[in-house]
Amino acid sequence: MRYITGIESYTGSGPTAVTLGKFDGLHRGHQKLVDKIREYASEKCESVLCAFDMHRDALMTNRERREHLEGKVDCLIEYPFTEDVRGMDAEAFVDQILYRKLHAAHIVVGTDFTFGHGKKGTPELLKKLSGKYGFTVDVIEKERYAGTVISSTYIRDALAQGDVKLAGELLGYPYEMTGIVEHGKQLGRTLGFPTMNIEPAREKIMPRFGVYACQVKIDGKWYGAVGNAGIKPTVTDERKRLLEVYVYGYEGDAYGKEITARFCDFERPETKFGSVEELKDHVMRDMRYGERYFQEHPVSYLVH
Repeated sequence: MRYITGIESYTGSGPTAVTLGKFDGLHRGHQKLVDKIREYASEKCESVLCAFDMHRDALMTNRERREHLEGKVDCLIEYPFTEDVRGMDAEAFVDQILYRKLHAAHIVVGTDFTFGHGKKGTPELLKKLSGKYGFTVDVIEKERYAGTVISSTYIRDALAQGDVKLAGELLGYPYEMTGIVEHGKQLGRTLGFPTMNIEPAREKIMPRFGVYACQVKIDGKWYGAVGNAGIKPTVTDERKRLLEVYVYGYEGDAYGKEITARFCDFERPETKFGSVEELKDHVMRDMRYGERYFQEHPVSYLVH
């Protein structure tokens, strides 16, 4: 897959099958759009996903999106959503970007996709212009879960409640975050349960502050873990967002390593305890909860 930042850097000359949107989370609804442009892709037609750049409160980072799309589309273009783009006349966008720049032969969008000044660009406008510019238009119906339309907002709401199982159902894969293991206060080590701390990317949404069963990937292998997502209010006033995980069965030194944590199940909300001893008592309960969880949901310790 080719990865391009900015539409001006695209230099392809052949016909394309294009889909456009924010693609925050690449949830099951987005995956229907990706599947459709893949159907059109061939040696003579390149599949292109044009993703408008995200900033704060994102379900996935740009890097995570690239990783999820690897091997699924021919080209990913991350397109900064500037005022010029937002204010462009809708037909001018079709003419200058979709037709002249991307050489679109097939355009695939969702039912609520809009673009251009005043959001006047709609699937209906694309269909109206399809004959003039010689492309086909597929408007893909929303994917639903239990009768409700899957959307990034729906997933954010699930995460805000700590319902990571529902979020995973809507996404089509477990919600996760990646970071470099930091040196912390090493309180867990002094209490008898060494932990790993990672700070999520600034733009990345953290689920409801609390304790979760997690799967953690270290050096390409997945392990069971129990983790606290939050600000550790009992031991610090910094209010720095961290995911702190205790990893079952891992005995190496992970400091400075990049690890990925998947959220599997919610146990309890984060709590400010009255003392470190009270905190230790609850952490021991959390660890037993994690042990029970992974007895019922074994983790494969193989390279994935």
